[in-house]
Amino acid sequence: MLTILGFVMIATFLVLIMMKKMTPMGALVLIPALFCVLVGKGAHLGDYVIKGVGDLAPTAAMLMFAIIYFGVMIDVGLFDPIVRLILRFCKADPMRVVVGTAVLAAIVSLDGDGSTTFMITVSAMVPLYRRLKMSLVVMTGVAAMANGVMNTLPWGGPTARAAAALKLDASDIFVPMIPALACGLVFVFALAYGLGLRERKRLGTLTLEEVTAEPETVLVGAGSGTGRGAKGRTGKKATGGAGGGTDAEAPAGGAVDGAEEHQGLDPNRPTLRPKLYWFNAALTIALLTMMIREDLPIPVLFLLGAAIALTVNFPSVADQKARVAAHSENVVNVAGMVFAAAVFTGVLTGTGMVEHMARWLVDGVPDGMGPHMGLVTGILSIPLTYFMSNDGFYFGIVPILAEAGAAHGVEPVEIARASLVGQALHMSSPLVPAVYVLVGMAKVEFGDHTRFVVKWAALASLVVLGAGLLFGII
Repeated sequence: MLTILGFVMIATFLVLIMMKKMTPMGALVLIPALFCVLVGKGAHLGDYVIKGVGDLAPTAAMLMFAIIYFGVMIDVGLFDPIVRLILRFCKADPMRVVVGTAVLAAIVSLDGDGSTTFMITVSAMVPLYRRLKMSLVVMTGVAAMANGVMNTLPWGGPTARAAAALKLDASDIFVPMIPALACGLVFVFALAYGLGLRERKRLGTLTLEEVTAEPETVLVGAGSGTGRGAKGRTGKKATGGAGGGTDAEAPAGGAVDGAEEHQGLDPNRPTLRPKLYWFNAALTIALLTMMIREDLPIPVLFLLGAAIALTVNFPSVADQKARVAAHSENVVNVAGMVFAAAVFTGVLTGTGMVEHMARWLVDGVPDGMGPHMGLVTGILSIPLTYFMSNDGFYFGIVPILAEAGAAHGVEPVEIARASLVGQALHMSSPLVPAVYVLVGMAKVEFGDHTRFVVKWAALASLVVLGAGLLFGII
C-alpha cells in the first residue's frame, strides 16, 4: 500500500506542476501533507517537517546569499568589461558572434539565475544578430545550452536540489563533476564555432556595408541593460539553416553601428562602482577558489561574501537595503522552495514510502544493471528533466533511484552527480520559466527554438555523461 501511495503522491505532484494547477512551493507542501494523513501518519507530520527543515537549512542559506552576492556583482559592474570585450571580439564576423554568445552566457551564468543570464546575453547580442541578419534561433539555442551546463553550479538549483533531496553536501556532488562539466562546456563552445561557420557561409555573400545599409528597428529587452531604438522597416527573414533547419525572424539592426556602441548593460546605472572593480574581482576569485578547495562550507562562504560585498560597495544602510530588496524576489522564491521541499522529502522518508518504492524498483532492475545505476540515472535524467520540472525530478525521482542504487552498492553521491547530466537540455524545457524570457526577448518562436536546440542539447548531455564515465566520476 505504501508503494502505491508513494507513486500516486509523486504522480499527483508532477501532474499538478506540469499542468500549472499549483505552484511548486504549494505542491511541495500540500500534496505530501495530504498523503501523510492518508497513510495514517498525520500525527507525525510536524516531526517530519522539522527534521527536514533542519537538514535543508544550509542549502537554503547557500542559495539565498549566493543570489545576493552575484546580484550585487552584476549591479556594481563586475561583468561589464567582459561584456564589452566579447562584443569587441565579435566585430562583424558571424562565427565570432556565435562563439561570443556562448562565452558570454557561460560567464554570466555564474550568478546562478537563468533569467538574469538570458536578459544580459540577449540585450548584449541581439543587435549584432539583427544587424548581420543571423538566425536568432542559433543565439537562443547556444545561450540555453551554455547556461544549462553552468546551471549545475552549487547555487544554480539542480545541485542544491540533489543535495537537499539526498541530504548530501553540495560540494561533494559538484566538485568531482567539474572535469565532466568542463567537457560539456567545451562541446558547447565547439558547437558554437561550427554553427558560426555555417552562419558565416550562409551570409558570406553579404558585405558589412550591405548589411547595415538599411537601418531597421532594434528592440532590446529590458532588465539588466537598456535598449536603443531606430525607426525603420520591418526585418527580413533569416533562415535558421545553421544546423537548425528552421526559419526564424531575424531582423537586421542598423541602429547599432559598432560593437562599442551597445554595451549590453547600462553604462550609466547608479549602482556601478568602477573604483572597486579590482576589489570585487579579487573577492569573487577568492570566493570561488575557497569553494573549490572546500576551505569553508559553501553556505558560510557566500554568507561572508555577500556581507563583505554589500558593506564595501554600499556603505549606506539605505543602499544596502535597496540592493537586497532588488534581489529579494529570487531569494524568496528559491529559499521558499527549499524549505517547502522539507515537507515533501520528510514525508516521503518518514512514512517509509520511499523505502517501499525503492524496494519495488530494485526488484524491477535486472541484476546485471544494478551496479550501473549511475549510468541508468544519467541516461534517465536527459528526458526526465526535460519533461518534468527540476523539483519533480530531484525531489520525486532521484531519491528513488538513490535507494535503488544503494541496494546494489552504488553511493547516493554518485546518483546525485549522474542526475546533473540532463541540465543542458533541461534549460530549454517548456517547464522552465527562464526559457520564455530568452525566446521572448529575442522574438523567436518557442517551437523554432525547440526544434533547433533539442538534438544539440541532448548531445551535450551525452558528452557530459560520457566524460563522467571516462573519468570515473559516475
